[in-house]
Amino acid sequence: MPSIWKKPVSLEILNGLMHRTAGEHLGLEFLEVGDDYLVARVPVDERTCQPYGLLHGGVSVVLAETLGSCGAVFASPEGHQAVGLDINANHLRGVKSGWVTGTARPVHIGRTTQVWQIDLRNEAGDMTCVSRITMAMLLPRN
Repeated sequence: MPSIWKKPVSLEILNGLMHRTAGEHLGLEFLEVGDDYLVARVPVDERTCQPYGLLHGGVSVVLAETLGSCGAVFASPEGHQAVGLDINANHLRGVKSGWVTGTARPVHIGRTTQVWQIDLRNEAGDMTCVSRITMAMLLPRN
């Protein structure tokens, strides 16, 4: 399968984008770049849990949105920008410790929109959340 990436992408580039962002504050780290997917994770710790000791659902959405947004940016031509239009998340299983890892894959890569699905799993491989994000692709202005 040919790569979907239209811009140079690497773990160094992706992790560098997290500097001084919510992702860095939450301990988010990119782990893998495939030909048509990205993988990143967040720890389940005092930064990311809600008061009842579970991974905060909003943190799952931060992970999903970061993966989908980065995927959209790097799958678009130079000069294009991506902004989120809509995101949803179905929280399927609580997580109390360890790491949650997300894998983002495109459902649709169009000229003006992209749709990405992000599956989040705990360390045992159980699905914890499934999310879908729709991105508006902003074309370069002349």
